[in-house]
Amino acid sequence: MTDQNSPLVGIVMGSDSDWPHVRAAATALEEFGVAYEARVMSAHRTPDLVHQYASTASGRGIKILLAAAGGAAHLAGTVAAHTILPVIGIPVPTDLAGGLDSLLSTVQMPGDVPVATVGANSGGPRNAGILAVEILALADERLHAKLAEFKQRLRDKIAARDAAFQDTLRGERQRT
Repeated sequence: MTDQNSPLVGIVMGSDSDWPHVRAAATALEEFGVAYEARVMSAHRTPDLVHQYASTASGRGIKILLAAAGGAAHLAGTVAAHTILPVIGIPVPTDLAGGLDSLLSTVQMPGDVPVATVGANSGGPRNAGILAVEILALADERLHAKLAEFKQRLRDKIAARDAAFQDTLRGERQRT
């Protein structure tokens, strides 16, 4: 949790070994001052715990759930089956094609059980955190303003990189 406020985002992982991958989602939430909680539970090994956690999350003030798992990554779908909250799936990379198994297990949900899914690459968890912030910002002016500033910093960063690149190109052209 990032501050004294009640958590708005719940992060669940199939294993504590997923935390190094998922940590980027928590970091993104922290950057925007969004409180979260993180738990370890398994769709296959602790299905009753997943049911209890997901079905009570809304009543505890949670607004969005992030679910990370690898391999037969059914955690996000199981969470989504037990809540009306938005669920963002984070496929955890595995040895099989960089996590293709995790990605497909997370993204291929049946109709009427949506799970927003981010990439299995290193940017996926951060994107999950930022997507959670974007969803929360729909009803939070403070977060909306922080997101606008964040997007402007991204634009400024790319503009600076382009300016430096243009200087490099001019230098190369002058030498030839």
